[in-house]
Amino acid sequence: MEKEKKFVSLVVYLHNNEADIEKFFKTTVSAIAEKFTQYELVCVDDACDDNTIYNLTKYVKENELDAMVNLVHMSYYQGLEASMNAGRDLAIGDFVFEFDSCVVDYEKDVLGRIYEKLLEGFDVVSAVSDSRKPLSSRLFYRIYNASLKEKAGKVGSETLRIISRRAINRVKSMGTYIPYRKAVYANCGLKTCRIEYKTTDKSKRGKKTSERFSLAFDSFIYFTDALERLSKILCGIFLLSTVAIAVYILSDVLLHHNTADGWLSIMGFLSVGFFGLFLLLTVVLKYLSSIINLIFKQKRYVISDIEKITSKGKNN
Repeated sequence: MEKEKKFVSLVVYLHNNEADIEKFFKTTVSAIAEKFTQYELVCVDDACDDNTIYNLTKYVKENELDAMVNLVHMSYYQGLEASMNAGRDLAIGDFVFEFDSCVVDYEKDVLGRIYEKLLEGFDVVSAVSDSRKPLSSRLFYRIYNASLKEKAGKVGSETLRIISRRAINRVKSMGTYIPYRKAVYANCGLKTCRIEYKTTDKSKRGKKTSERFSLAFDSFIYFTDALERLSKILCGIFLLSTVAIAVYILSDVLLHHNTADGWLSIMGFLSVGFFGLFLLLTVVLKYLSSIINLIFKQKRYVISDIEKITSKGKNN
């Protein structure tokens, strides 16, 4: 089979994956080597404190890997999104494969399938496991997609993806920092697609719980109008309360009920006050969301070093 002449980049996130490195190279990297004549590896070391980097370097040198291997050392632990942004920005391939984890639970042909799908006219193609997702993930995506400002940008759980250079340039031209890559890719205006694959390994993958919650909260603020909707609902509740109090006050005046002095005026004032407060909050949140779009996380990422790993027999 004739190899593809396109130059591709593999960006892979590493954080204490010493047990997964070898399988990743034997399955994923070998599949890329079989399909493409030229490729590069951009491995992002997000403060690994085990033998992940040692095992990676040892494998590359002992197996004389015929590829450019760049090892990006983050200055400190910065999480998946910031680290992958750093890796993607350094990638130079015509197409970029993104691996949020080096855990392999798919067959080799998955990489070829998403590449072929990309050539059909898509700019972002993601691979999705057929395994059942955790309840927390399903709940998050359901609420998130229901609250989206742009309904075309729905996202879900993904294992890996391939992105065209056009999609990367489009995102950069938007001048937007990427706090949640899937959401930005889905809303960049280009064609996206998701394919499902049969899971071969039930190994757990995913981010730390604290990071996952932080990312979920940031994503709700950045990409959805969930807070605006909540404010509107509360505003409506207090509006109804205000109307109810007004009707009660009017009926009390007309029917001359004996009520405590000042009670009606206090309740009326509180109802109108809370209604005004949440109405103002709705307006503030609307404008705040626009401001956040401009200044959200201006600090992108911090890199301490970029190391080039060469195989035995190659000049440094």
